[in-house]
Amino acid sequence: MSSEPEKSGSHLLATLQISLEPELLDLALTHRSFSYEHGGVPTNERLEFLGDSILGQAVTVMLYTTFTQLDEGELAKRRASLVSTVALAEIARTIGLGEHIKLGRGEELTGGRDKASILADTVEAIIGATYLDQGPDVATALVLRLVAPLANDPLRFGVSMDPKTSLQERAGQLGLDAPVYAISESGPDHQKTFLATVTVGPSTSATGEGSSKKQAESNAAAAAFALLGS
Repeated sequence: MSSEPEKSGSHLLATLQISLEPELLDLALTHRSFSYEHGGVPTNERLEFLGDSILGQAVTVMLYTTFTQLDEGELAKRRASLVSTVALAEIARTIGLGEHIKLGRGEELTGGRDKASILADTVEAIIGATYLDQGPDVATALVLRLVAPLANDPLRFGVSMDPKTSLQERAGQLGLDAPVYAISESGPDHQKTFLATVTVGPSTSATGEGSSKKQAESNAAAAAFALLGS
């Protein structure tokens, strides 16, 4: 009888419509917090590095060949939006990736399974693992399946390059007070993670993470813009 991890992995691979060697899938799902608490086992960070490059290339080629009427500046905006932490975390939540990630206890207790940065990094690691195991064509096809729902969402591209300004403009259009940001930080000095919370009006609030205050605020603004847009 299959173990629970094997069942979980099989379910994830079925959702992704790919096949991977069990050891490679396990590596792609291993966050550094798990490694720290389990004797320094290998993490998914190298796969993430590889997947980031494959993701960028696949999205660039797709945009270039699909949107032939767009100039270079607009193509760059769309690419930035589709490969952003916010977009990748949205993809991860859609496929239920968070429940499969191997986290350390501390990260687990602080909501790591829904942290945008962890989700986005794991998506990239899965893409990198697919490239190694199945080759560039299968990895590219995976990327295109994952980003397709986002690529056809016009609201996403207006906010991609300047989400804070876009959010402020949207708040004004709706007659709401200007967005208010609050920042918290965690982690050692050499590897801090910033969490921004933005509040717009009486009932809209969103969060975003980043390796800098600016990035965290931008991610929070993009998330809040999506809420107001919907």
